[in-house]
Amino acid sequence: MRKTLIKLWLLFDPLYYRLTRLTYIGHSRLGKYSNRSNNIFRVRLTRFKGSELRLSDGTVIKKNDLMIKIHLHNVRLLRELEDVKSDIRKAFVTVQIVKESMPGVGTYLLSHKRNSEIKGIIGITTLSKGVKRLGFESKEIKNPVYKWLKKITFYPIYVLSLTQPWIKQCIKQPDPKYIVMSKEQLYSTYIYKPIETALQKEKSKIIDRSSS
Repeated sequence: MRKTLIKLWLLFDPLYYRLTRLTYIGHSRLGKYSNRSNNIFRVRLTRFKGSELRLSDGTVIKKNDLMIKIHLHNVRLLRELEDVKSDIRKAFVTVQIVKESMPGVGTYLLSHKRNSEIKGIIGITTLSKGVKRLGFESKEIKNPVYKWLKKITFYPIYVLSLTQPWIKQCIKQPDPKYIVMSKEQLYSTYIYKPIETALQKEKSKIIDRSSS
């Protein structure tokens, strides 16, 4: 049944992609900016319409601020997790896949023609427990109608993601929340820090070769 639903979702996905005006990000898991199929995110430029958000680094996101909205490619993620039998293991693998895709998001924003106007990246998810380790901050959705609509929208993916979708689990779907990261936090975590680490490793190699 689950495999059938995923196949149906795959058929619907191209239409969803067009209707939501999403863009693929090309970032391979080896860290090389390449073809679109390697990044778990699809993105679009958006104006923030929620209540003011204050982030820990001092960034304030106000209504109508320009943001990059990130969307997990859910149907592809489900296929990658198809053979994972533990919910804990699924959460771990999901975090790893997202982490490997984040440098691509940073590169995309850094090279965007409206880079100077964009405040950061934002998404909505019901799986907000592990986002802090990725550099995101979790924020409540204050508009009750919007929160309710998002909860309904996310319900199918939530049920399909469960290893054993018992009735009690299905009823206890977590509330959706914003996950937000400022532009500066994104760059420092996924662009500048990896470059600095790579340069330090290269410097160490040169020193080792010269001393041998």
